[in-house]
Amino acid sequence: MGYPFPKPFKITIIILWRIVRTAVKQIYQSRNQSIKMKHLTQFILICIFFASSLGAQTTAEKRIDSLFSKYNSKTAGVAVGIVKDGVLIFKKGYGMANLEYDIPITSKTIFNVGSVSKQFTTFSLYLLEKQGKISLDDDVRKYIPELPIYGKTITIRHLCSHTSGLKDQWSLLTLAGWRMDDVITSEQVMKIICNQKELNFEPGSQFKYSNSGFTLLAEIVKRVSGKSFSAFAKENIFDPLGMENTLIYDDNEKIVKNRAYSYGNENGLNSKRNLNSSSPGPTNVYTTVEDLSKWTINFENPIVGNADFINRFNEQSLLDDGKPTILAVRDGETIYHAKGQFIRNYKGLTVYNHTGSDAGFKAYLGRFQDNKLSIILLSNDENFVAYKAGMDIAEFYLADQFKKREKVTEAEQKAEEKPKSTSDTNLKDFEGKFQNDDLSSLFNVKVINGKLTMTHNRLSDVVLTEVEKDKFSGVITFSAEVSFERNQKNQITALSITNFGATNVKFMKLK
Repeated sequence: MGYPFPKPFKITIIILWRIVRTAVKQIYQSRNQSIKMKHLTQFILICIFFASSLGAQTTAEKRIDSLFSKYNSKTAGVAVGIVKDGVLIFKKGYGMANLEYDIPITSKTIFNVGSVSKQFTTFSLYLLEKQGKISLDDDVRKYIPELPIYGKTITIRHLCSHTSGLKDQWSLLTLAGWRMDDVITSEQVMKIICNQKELNFEPGSQFKYSNSGFTLLAEIVKRVSGKSFSAFAKENIFDPLGMENTLIYDDNEKIVKNRAYSYGNENGLNSKRNLNSSSPGPTNVYTTVEDLSKWTINFENPIVGNADFINRFNEQSLLDDGKPTILAVRDGETIYHAKGQFIRNYKGLTVYNHTGSDAGFKAYLGRFQDNKLSIILLSNDENFVAYKAGMDIAEFYLADQFKKREKVTEAEQKAEEKPKSTSDTNLKDFEGKFQNDDLSSLFNVKVINGKLTMTHNRLSDVVLTEVEKDKFSGVITFSAEVSFERNQKNQITALSITNFGATNVKFMKLK
């Protein structure tokens, strides 16, 4: 159900009606012509203001309805929340939370928000620092001594800002043969992180998105507070903000009332997605659009923390040399990182945002803080493009404040293509078994039907495409680059795999 007139808006209508009624009464009772004209002018201005406000409200809502018109009683869907000036002015569900039992999505439906969870994780560490229990510049090994010594200190601040150099846990789990629908616990993730003897880069020197750091942050909260991460967040964030339908999912057998189930759609057929991970930190905050509205309002009118605390939390993350952490440059706009959020100047306006994606769930949380507008989108549709939908809605409310972008040239739009090798490659040279002891994982590389193929006893076969000499590309759950190494005798001795979160994960060739 939609709420075309939310409670705060209804109150506004009542107040305006009382003002109008008083103005009309004064017009009729006044005998002085000039005073009568004054009251009449006020009455007209009030009517214009009321009509324009109501029209803008209705227009935006109609456009949101149109944006999500494809969702119905036979599809997954999305819950939408719009916060303006500290008030949840719009909340509505589209599509179904459960297709088996015909349960519709509402503003009270609970979703996994994926990586939107990260801002709650970093916020928890900032609260611990405020309580005097940690310093963000502490060595992580002070709390997690089982983490290897890498030669340079990894700090809590590095973990919060994706600058630790730790290889990403999902990348590692995939290369170890785990499937994303396996039951994955914090203990298993901690083990694979702490087994890695090498980093992607020196801590503090680069930015590279790493979920591993947020698993460690959740573990630090647990060890420092003496409570589960879930209990700490409930006591220090969720309860004080009145987020009654929010929790951290740290037990894959836990029953969550009013939760949505996630779905994919292939060839027009719906199919369920399985969420079996109980490893919080990078993901696994379960919440509603109503509760997330309370979280966004806390950034404008703090209940947890204060203005100085919020300002510090919103600051750009920095590398050790003082340079900002940069995710990417898109459409001529630089995207920076800040404590589980990204910051960008979108068409002249600053927005703090993050998307989430986990086991068919998609999420978007964007805060145009200077404009006091927040957009919340929670979906159980695997194919939902959350960021685009969020920006589309921003246009409905802020179009008159956005600046027009400069036209991106064709050269800037065109992605650089790597030339394929034209060498006469003998694919048989690359055959063999390759093992990584840290991951307890083995790939068999062989030529199948004329194509170089990687096989694994728990993963789908990966067909490799040559990019250049000794370098191939393929999809090992995620897009990956596979490079082969040779010795002085020109014999293949190892292969290294690089994907979005792990660089040069080496597998040695077995003799």
